[in-house]
Amino acid sequence: MVAAGSRVLDVGCGDGELLRLLSEHKGVDARGVEISQKGVNDCVAKGLSVIQGDADIDLADYPDDAFDYVILSQTLQATRNPRKVLEQMMRIGKRAIVSFPNFGHWRIRWQLGVRGRMPLTENLSYPWYETPNIHFCTIRDFVNLAELIDARIVKAMAMDRNGVQIRVNAPWWAWNLFGEQAVFLLERAKKPAMGSKAFSSSQR
Repeated sequence: MVAAGSRVLDVGCGDGELLRLLSEHKGVDARGVEISQKGVNDCVAKGLSVIQGDADIDLADYPDDAFDYVILSQTLQATRNPRKVLEQMMRIGKRAIVSFPNFGHWRIRWQLGVRGRMPLTENLSYPWYETPNIHFCTIRDFVNLAELIDARIVKAMAMDRNGVQIRVNAPWWAWNLFGEQAVFLLERAKKPAMGSKAFSSSQR
């Protein structure tokens, strides 16, 4: 989803592995923001330009259109204000790439419905009393949020637990039921944002 030679900001970049891959294979101008000092140290050790910062606060310091892509990988659910973070991403980047665990997956519904307990999966591996995840969402929820902030869905994929795309011709509710995680490519809408029908058609 990232064009070669583009300007990229990875928010919540962890140990910087994604930034390293983009830098080596796509020749991007790679920058990162990471809240943990260990993550920053790991990134700097890889020769990456990463600063310590909080997505909920520090994105406001970047100017408009500072990047071609702003990436938020498996971090949205750990932010205090997901809508604000996404709005800032759309402001400072021409496009945004967001991935997150899908709380609407059938296995999670089964654990809640049958066992009556907060779910534990490979993508949601923390018990409820220790989890950094504070805002769970489903694929449907994210589509609605994109519409709310006037973002256009350019591309979307539902994936299994290993990040392999689920290649099934199905309506959006099926992605919401069978996708353990999802990734969306967004841009600012020049017309009304694409809704759930567009999400479905983007997978066909």
